[in-house]
Amino acid sequence: MKSSPKALTKRNIILIGMPGVGKSTVGVLLAKALSRDFLDTDVYIQAKEGRTLQEIIDQEGLDVFCQIEERHVRSLRFRSSVIATGGSVVYYPAAMAHLRSSGIVIHLELALAPLKKRLTNLPTRGVVMAPGQKFGQLFDERLPLYQKYAHFTIDCAGCTHEEVVAKIIRRLRGWTPDPPLKRMNKNY
Repeated sequence: MKSSPKALTKRNIILIGMPGVGKSTVGVLLAKALSRDFLDTDVYIQAKEGRTLQEIIDQEGLDVFCQIEERHVRSLRFRSSVIATGGSVVYYPAAMAHLRSSGIVIHLELALAPLKKRLTNLPTRGVVMAPGQKFGQLFDERLPLYQKYAHFTIDCAGCTHEEVVAKIIRRLRGWTPDPPLKRMNKNY
């Protein structure tokens, strides 16, 4: 069963993926193409906290940053929006369940080498990485989580941001929603 355009209009479109894959840029372009609101959760968190992601990490540590990020993501109450998440959102099962319940989660995927070329500001970007962790290790750690939570994946290799948007729109036209959960019988 394919989704009708009306069924998709109330659902959010949530972009997940590694830092540098283009979630924010693609998100803005996708929101324009679909006439939707746009939210970047990294910018949202910075505005709510009054400091950059890197400042939060430097001042509070990774554990507190993760608590802050999860709390803000779980507080989101948007409809019919495109939401670009921080790359670490997949570490929080409750936050991902919240996002999935409100929309379609799309993993933007790009291989490690092109991601490394794009990330010239990794030490100041506010990326959740364990001390001493290499970017390749982070990639290997997160990839299965992106695949686990995504309704589908878009391969961004060799594509412009506009081409990625076109791929997403084509894929959404044929998207089949998750089947509704059956009510549990409380009488056992």
